[in-house]
Amino acid sequence: MTATFVRIGGVAHHVVVDGSGPVCVLAAGLGMSWFDWDPVVPLLAPHRTVVRFDRPGHGLSQPSAAPSTAAAEADRIAAVLDAVLDAPAARTGRGGPHHAPVTVVGHSIAGFHAEAFARLHPARTAALVLVDSSVEERPRPSRTAPALARALGATLCAAGVPAALGPAGRALTVRLSSHRRPDPSPPAEVRRVYRTSRVLRGTLDENARYGAVAAELLALRERARLPPGLPVTVLAAPDGSARWERRQRALARRLGARYEAAGPSGHLVMLDRPDAIARAVLDAGR
Repeated sequence: MTATFVRIGGVAHHVVVDGSGPVCVLAAGLGMSWFDWDPVVPLLAPHRTVVRFDRPGHGLSQPSAAPSTAAAEADRIAAVLDAVLDAPAARTGRGGPHHAPVTVVGHSIAGFHAEAFARLHPARTAALVLVDSSVEERPRPSRTAPALARALGATLCAAGVPAALGPAGRALTVRLSSHRRPDPSPPAEVRRVYRTSRVLRGTLDENARYGAVAAELLALRERARLPPGLPVTVLAAPDGSARWERRQRALARRLGARYEAAGPSGHLVMLDRPDAIARAVLDAGR
């Protein structure tokens, strides 16, 4: 395993690389960190070069003043790959540097980012795997949500909430969103990450932009097609919710994707069913 920091847009991003072979990049959901993929990595590393990274204000990455957008997150994935794979500087538009295309995996809100990457960087995309991805058929962007999120973050951080309750909030999230008991993540890393005001602020800020990013992706689908023949997998965790399963199946139909239910599993599929994620990645790359 190689852990490093790379500077993208003036912001230090924490990146971890494991394994060897064709590249896959793992993008985690809202408020999550690189170590949430730990159960998946040993299953992939013998066959793939596995790239994990923390978005700004997540994990160990610095915060950023720039708002999250679908295009910006797609470009962030490309920039992370450029940095860690030591790609040539020569570019040809959005096609990017001349290295082998990658499998991009997006969980939850990062499903928006992964799909945007496949649409905006088609020449760099070998396969797309959406892990219990966010789905919004009629998103509602909010102009006031970002300012409210910043004000709430400032108030909570001034009251010392992250240091006092951050790890406990993380533990509650895992309890409600997975079948794992207790949280299998390294306790020292959980404290290191979730006791910081940076991560609380980053999570609130990204959540406030959720509707806008979803709306941007819907518009992007109208003007930027997925690469012809691209292997796409929708790996869902319905966990007893017929409505959620219908929405995930509808997403698969819209993208021309293979649908698979990863059960039994909560939303944090990487903790409950790392084998299902690894199989989806390896099957897509054949």
